[in-house]
Amino acid sequence: MSSETLPVNESSATASELTLARRRRRRSIAIFVVVSLLNVALLAVLWSQLLTPASEQKVSGGSAPAGFSGPMVGKTAPDFRLPLLAPGAGSNNAVALSNFKGQAVVLNVWQSSCEPCQREAPVLQTTWQRVQGQGIVFLGLDFQDNHNDALSFLQAHGITYTNVSDSSGATAISYGVANLPTTIFIDRTGKIVGWHEGELTVQLLEQGLRLLSR
Repeated sequence: MSSETLPVNESSATASELTLARRRRRRSIAIFVVVSLLNVALLAVLWSQLLTPASEQKVSGGSAPAGFSGPMVGKTAPDFRLPLLAPGAGSNNAVALSNFKGQAVVLNVWQSSCEPCQREAPVLQTTWQRVQGQGIVFLGLDFQDNHNDALSFLQAHGITYTNVSDSSGATAISYGVANLPTTIFIDRTGKIVGWHEGELTVQLLEQGLRLLSR
C-alpha cells in the first residue's frame, strides 16, 4: 500500500517544483525587462548629449560664442619662443609670445600646403594693416613646414606681420591644435578668449577681434 502512494507523492512534489520554477522564471524575466528598459533610457540620454551641437554646450571659460570655442578657451596662453620666419633671419632671431605682454594677439596656425590657409591669408594681412595701430598683434605660427616653402607662402600673399617657425610642431600641439588653419585670440591679460578652427572670412575675423575688446 505504501508502495502505491510513492508515485503520487513524487508527482505532487514535481508539480510544486515546476510551479516554483515558473514563478522564479517570470520574476527573472520581469527583472531583466526592467533593467533593460533602464539601460535603454540611460543610453538615450547619453546619445542625446553626444548629438547636442557644440554651439549649444557650455564652453570652458563661458565667454566664447558659437564658432569660437576650443580646448584652451578661458586658459592662459602658454608662452613660447620660436625662430623668426623671415628672409635672412638667423638662428639667433627668435620671437616669444611674452614679447607682446599687455597686447592682444591673434595667433594664426598655418602651413604653406594648406589650401584654406592660402585662401584666408589675404584676409589676415588686410585686417592686420587696418588694426595694427590699435594695439593688436597678428602672429603667424608656421606648423611643421619646409622653410623655403613657408617663405614663399609669405612672399606670395604679401604677409608683413610677424611669423615664427614651429618646425617640430610642439608649440601648436601644446595649444591643442588638431587641424589647420586654427586661429587663437589672446586678450591683453594673456587669456585665450576665442578659438576658431577652419578658414577665416572677413566676418569671422571681425567677430574674433570683438572678443579681444571685451
